[in-house]
Amino acid sequence: MNIRTALADRRLPRLELRILLGHVLQREYAWLIAHDLDALDDSVAAQFESLVARRVAGEPIAYLLGEREFYGRNFRCTPAALIPRPETELLVDVALTRIAPNESVRILDIGTGTGCIAITLALERPQASVTAIDVSPDALALARENAQRLGATNLEVVESIWFAALADDAQFDLIVSNPPYIVPGDAHLSQGDLRFEPAIALADAVDGLESYRQLLRGAGKHLHSGGWLVVEHGYDQGDSVPALFRAAGFTQVDMLRDLADMPRVTIGKWR
Repeated sequence: MNIRTALADRRLPRLELRILLGHVLQREYAWLIAHDLDALDDSVAAQFESLVARRVAGEPIAYLLGEREFYGRNFRCTPAALIPRPETELLVDVALTRIAPNESVRILDIGTGTGCIAITLALERPQASVTAIDVSPDALALARENAQRLGATNLEVVESIWFAALADDAQFDLIVSNPPYIVPGDAHLSQGDLRFEPAIALADAVDGLESYRQLLRGAGKHLHSGGWLVVEHGYDQGDSVPALFRAAGFTQVDMLRDLADMPRVTIGKWR
């Protein structure tokens, strides 16, 4: 098999084939085109075939490659955590507007997963002190690995369910979260990439809003007066999540849409 033949496999879109073969060979697409008649040795062909078969079965590209780009940085990805998504960059953008570049603030990320939100905030605001929480030891190990690889030295990783492991008097200027918000039994959970991602990070146990109730119950206790809570939510929660914010006593509540014009992020200021 040569490179041209490999890229002609009809089981996958050509773009995905390029990505997978480029990953195996550690080469850019331009190189593949320039060397399209080069033969693949048996070990390379076997690795490529294995990745193609796994992708045909539906496994996400990010898990096959072991990484995904987020906010201009590559984050290590495993099935221990959700795959970072472009729409979550809006949450980071919104959070950064509430932190001056040289401001010494404390930030809390709840349900950190790969650490993409917490690490990005730590790197974009190096004067900040960032705490990243997750209930999954495997996800926390992944977040620690990403923090070390990317040089986020101003970040602490803590195992906790919601706020439970925090000291009663722990106070933050900003709390961020991309919590589980899919309704249990939703058809999307059995489709596409979601089939391979951790269910605990996708769906809550009640109605898709329980995570926000948990966040709002603890946020008031752990936010400084004037502090901000910023959360990602589903496209169909653009009314319900802001309503929960207001009912919990948050002011200046605002809901923002992502680049696809879908409701995506809600922000509120603690009274």
